[in-house]
Amino acid sequence: MRTARGAQEVRELLRRAPVEAGLLSPKVAEGIARVFGEGVSAEQAVDRIIAAVAEGGDEALFDYGRRIDGWSGASLAVTSEEIDRAVDSLAPELMGAMEVAAERIRVFHEVALPESWFDEATGLGQRILPLKSVGLYVPGGTASYPSTVLHTAMPAKVAGVESVIVTTPPEPTPIVLAAARIAGVDQLYRVGGAQAIAAMAFGTATIPRVDKIFGPGNLFVTIAKRKLYGTVGIDGVYGPTETLIIADETARAELCAADLLAQAEHDVLATPVLLTTSETLAGEVAAEVERQLVTLERRELASVALETRGLIGLVGSVEEAIELANEYAPEHLCLFVDAPKSYVNLVVNAGGLFLGESSPEVLGDYNAGPSHVMPTGGSARYASALNLMDFFKLTSVVGFDPALGQRLGGAAARIAREEGLTGHARAAKARLTRGSKVTR
Repeated sequence: MRTARGAQEVRELLRRAPVEAGLLSPKVAEGIARVFGEGVSAEQAVDRIIAAVAEGGDEALFDYGRRIDGWSGASLAVTSEEIDRAVDSLAPELMGAMEVAAERIRVFHEVALPESWFDEATGLGQRILPLKSVGLYVPGGTASYPSTVLHTAMPAKVAGVESVIVTTPPEPTPIVLAAARIAGVDQLYRVGGAQAIAAMAFGTATIPRVDKIFGPGNLFVTIAKRKLYGTVGIDGVYGPTETLIIADETARAELCAADLLAQAEHDVLATPVLLTTSETLAGEVAAEVERQLVTLERRELASVALETRGLIGLVGSVEEAIELANEYAPEHLCLFVDAPKSYVNLVVNAGGLFLGESSPEVLGDYNAGPSHVMPTGGSARYASALNLMDFFKLTSVVGFDPALGQRLGGAAARIAREEGLTGHARAAKARLTRGSKVTR
């Protein structure tokens, strides 16, 4: 892992590169050339995929399933019988663990259920309605993510969304199918990558068009979401995952190291960071990371993330570390310090905040309760973790009684005249007296 001493050096090493910069590995570039018959950028590849799906629908999805994923199945839709077999194949203990996670996610989000309202005195209110249909993208590739199914589908169901569909690269693992059953997903489809996002945005003969798309994905998914925003609602644009741990001399080196490795094993672009006030702890954590890495199954991935994006920084105080964290705006911020709750009000930019060693970020990934889909790439400065309100739309309601409408009309007409909108002024003044006529 890289090391830094002092706020300025830490700040320099935490500076992010643009999301797309240099992210195409030789293997991915080779794959693009194989699929498209020439070397093109990720952006160009996504443009071609979106255009093909918009024009060809299911035929394009089958074509890309074969060319990109090596899949030659006959049906995009996963049947209920397939899900039954998947559930039956899993150990009861595993099913029980997922059911516990689902229940905690459900309970957390039920607390936030909003209600429509109307105030007669002001004549104002809001209608708060769930979206009719949403599409959830669940990544595949180097790992299986049943937790992403739970952390996106459960809030949608609590919100009352009528139709919840999932797209995921073929072939979905039994545990992903089982998670969909537990979460009450209405239909799953074997479609991955940018083509899945395009299918949910436009609709095809098999996959319905949705109102909004949720969930993280790879670079191609991220680019597709950005390009299709407006055609369809998008929850956010997610980049590589990141965890920043702030620790003092009371922290345990083996736990800090374990949490850094848990972050690093996501993929080579993951960012595991430790900021500490203790030089002793910094050295112990570096040694622990090396010791634990040897036995990690995904050590090859983790080592690249640790070497290229990992960081151990020495800072002067917990307050200084939090100031740096607020500038960085991490997806996950962990406070492994004495009396962590006393620092909560200093934190203003973080997707998720984890207080103390008994509340590690890894529990947030699975069964803490809040959704693990969180803002990355510094977007925690203005964005929030996926939450219940993401699945609602709000309609403002204006319903004045005649007296209030008349009182407001004069002021509205005055502003309208200043803007040169005489039609607006006339319409507002028409309410000033009962029975008045609109004049030329």
